[in-house]
Amino acid sequence: MAALACMLKESGQLVEGSDLTKHFFTEEQLHDLQIPVHPFGVLPPEGSTVIIGNAFKDDHPDVAAVKANPSLTIYRYHEYVGELTRRYTTIALTGSHGKTTTTTMMAAILSAYAPTAYLIGDGHGHLSADSRYLAIEADEYRRFFLAYFPKYAVVTNVDLDHVDYYKDEADYRSAYEAFANNVSSTLVLFGDDPEVRKLKLTKPHLYYGIEPHNDVVAEILEEKPTFTRFNLVFKGNNLGEIRLPFSGRHLVWNALGTITVAVLEGIPISVIQEGIARFKGAARRFVVEDYGANVYIDDYAHHPTEVSVTIDAARLRYPHHKLVAIFKPHRVSRVYRFAKEFAVALDKADAVYLCDFTAIDDKEPGIDIDINYLKDRSSKAVVVTEDETGARTLAQEAPAVYLFMSSKDIYVLSDALKRYQKP
Repeated sequence: MAALACMLKESGQLVEGSDLTKHFFTEEQLHDLQIPVHPFGVLPPEGSTVIIGNAFKDDHPDVAAVKANPSLTIYRYHEYVGELTRRYTTIALTGSHGKTTTTTMMAAILSAYAPTAYLIGDGHGHLSADSRYLAIEADEYRRFFLAYFPKYAVVTNVDLDHVDYYKDEADYRSAYEAFANNVSSTLVLFGDDPEVRKLKLTKPHLYYGIEPHNDVVAEILEEKPTFTRFNLVFKGNNLGEIRLPFSGRHLVWNALGTITVAVLEGIPISVIQEGIARFKGAARRFVVEDYGANVYIDDYAHHPTEVSVTIDAARLRYPHHKLVAIFKPHRVSRVYRFAKEFAVALDKADAVYLCDFTAIDDKEPGIDIDINYLKDRSSKAVVVTEDETGARTLAQEAPAVYLFMSSKDIYVLSDALKRYQKP
C-alpha cells in the first residue's frame, strides 16, 4: 500500500491515507514524498478514489464508512494493481519466499534498459509518465494475485505458506496454476524446487536453476562472501559470465530468474550486468550493519525455509563469528503448522532467542498457543522480551553476529540492544 501510494503521487495524483499510528519501516518513502498519513477516523474527501488495504476487513469502521459513501470510487489493493498490470509490459514476481528481493532485482535490470515502474513490498514504488515496464511483487495470499495480468511471471518457489487460508500443498499449488493462466507470454520457474516441478501448466514456460536439467542454468565459477560469478547458459548456449555483487545461493537463484526475463526481452548481457550492479538490496532483506565488535543483520524472514537460507547466508559471510538468531514470528497458524521446521532451522545458529506474538493479526480462532510452543521444540531457544531486559540479555552474547528475523517490528529490539554496545 505504501509503495502504491508513492507511485500514484509520482504520477501526479493527490494522495493521502490512513493507518495505525505505530511506526512501520515501509512508511519512510511516504514521508520523503510528503504524503499525509492520518489516524483512523479521518475519512477521505467526497468524490475520491479509495484503495483499501487487504489487511483490513469489511467490518473495520473506516472501511464500512467508506463503503457507505456513494460518492467514492472504491478498489481493494489487488483490484487496483490488477488494472495497472494491463497498462504496461508487466513482470510479476511471485513465490513463497524471495518476492521482494527478486522484484527489486528485476526493477534494477529493467531500469538500466528502459523507463521502469515498480511496486515492491518493502514500501518502495515508482511510476513516471514514460514508464514502459512495470515490475510488481505479486502476493499469493488469499489468491489476490489472480487479479494480475502480466506478460511474464517469475515463480521463485512453491513452499506451502499462509496455512490460515490454504488447506494443503495441492490447494496452494492450485493458486499458482490459476495465476499462470493469466500470463500472456512466458512463465519463468525455479526448476530446482520439486514443488514447482509439480505445477500443471498450459502456458509457455522455462525452468531456471543451478542443476543442469533446467532450461536456464547458472554454472557457478566462484562464490565468495561478497560476490558470486557464474556462466549463464540459456537453452544450451553459454551467453557469458555474470558477476553478482552479493553471496548466498538463494540470491543467486533469485537473480537468475530476473536475468531469464531480461534475456527473453532481448536485453543485452552488458545491460543486464549493469542493472545487477545497481542492485543494493531491498529494505529489511539481509541488511548488514557493522557496530563496533558486533554485526547486526536485519531480515524479513518469517517462514522456516527463509529462516534456514538466511542463517546459511550469514554463515557464508561470517564463517568465524558467533551467530545469534533472534526471531519474532507472525501468525500462530504458521508457527503451529511449521514449529518443527522452524526449530530445526533456528538451531543452526549458535544461540537462539524468541520474541512472542504482538501483531494485530497474529492470533487466530481455534489455535491457542504462545511463543513457548516453538521454544519447547528447539534445543537452544530462550524467550526474551522486547524491552531493556531483553536487550541486556542479548548484549551478553557479544561479540557476535546478531541476526534479527521477522516480518514484524523486531527492529525495535535491535535498536534497544545498540544502547548496550559501543559502535
